[in-house]
Amino acid sequence: MLDLLSDILTRLSLRGTFYFRTSFTPPFGIQVPGFENVARFHFVQRGELKVHLSATGETLRLRQGDLILIPHGAPHALLCNEVKPYDALPLEQVLEQSGYTGDGVLVYGGAEEERDTQLICGHFSFTGPAGRNGTGHMLIDRLPPFILIENYGEDAGAWIEATLRMIGSEVSGARIGGDLIALKLSEVLFAQAIRAYLEHQSPDDAALAGFADPRVSRALTAFHQSPAQEWSVATLAREAAMSRTAFAQLFAQKMGTTPMQYLTDWRMQIACHGLTESRWNVADAAAEVGYASEAAFSRVFKKQVGLSPAAYRAMH
Repeated sequence: MLDLLSDILTRLSLRGTFYFRTSFTPPFGIQVPGFENVARFHFVQRGELKVHLSATGETLRLRQGDLILIPHGAPHALLCNEVKPYDALPLEQVLEQSGYTGDGVLVYGGAEEERDTQLICGHFSFTGPAGRNGTGHMLIDRLPPFILIENYGEDAGAWIEATLRMIGSEVSGARIGGDLIALKLSEVLFAQAIRAYLEHQSPDDAALAGFADPRVSRALTAFHQSPAQEWSVATLAREAAMSRTAFAQLFAQKMGTTPMQYLTDWRMQIACHGLTESRWNVADAAAEVGYASEAAFSRVFKKQVGLSPAAYRAMH
């Protein structure tokens, strides 16, 4: 059975859709535009740079071995020390000036070759949301604007360091299947970056407290392993080893929603995934998420998603 994080990322159909290496030499400044339902990461394989996030106004300094994850696809700038955010050029202009077509290394900047900054960059897409806003799950929606993991290759252990080296090798080489291998490995890095972030969260963290709380997490894991089961607040409370009232209060406090609303939201995400990825019909989707009545399922689906199941399936 899939664990909680694995189930969430699998149902959201995380895909590494864009992947490349860079070689930047000062002076350089690149404005990366924002996109919806995507996440990005930059790993500093060599050198250093600044990353400026337009939405928050923060400027972060990254050195060799650092990894930054931008979960919501927010616009940001990649800069050398000498360049200010407002002087950075749009990515499209940089691509045109450098002549980069998507193959090999994106080479850009000045003539100071001894200060070469090499990045491994990834761009991930999610499936469309099961609700009217967000990616389809609060765990992703509530991640902060950025996650910075310093000395990522060293801190995450020998296996991750080897994975990063393998990605660099696959991207820079010309062996058959290299692109696919690099994309899949970058998906692994994304999942591990989120896991590393969650493992360092306090149970009192306002945004993701429920996932860090062992009692709530036990109930969530049980539900994610058997989403079609006839769950109630009482049965979830038993998984958490709590009374019904205490569990409902704790869940609402930590998760910002009720247990049954969470169940409904995730069941509709499963249905969206099945309708589009597995080509379920409406009856299949209803059964897979625990609805005995196709009509009842369709009513809830339309209320949550804004479309009927059949219309959603046709659209995607």
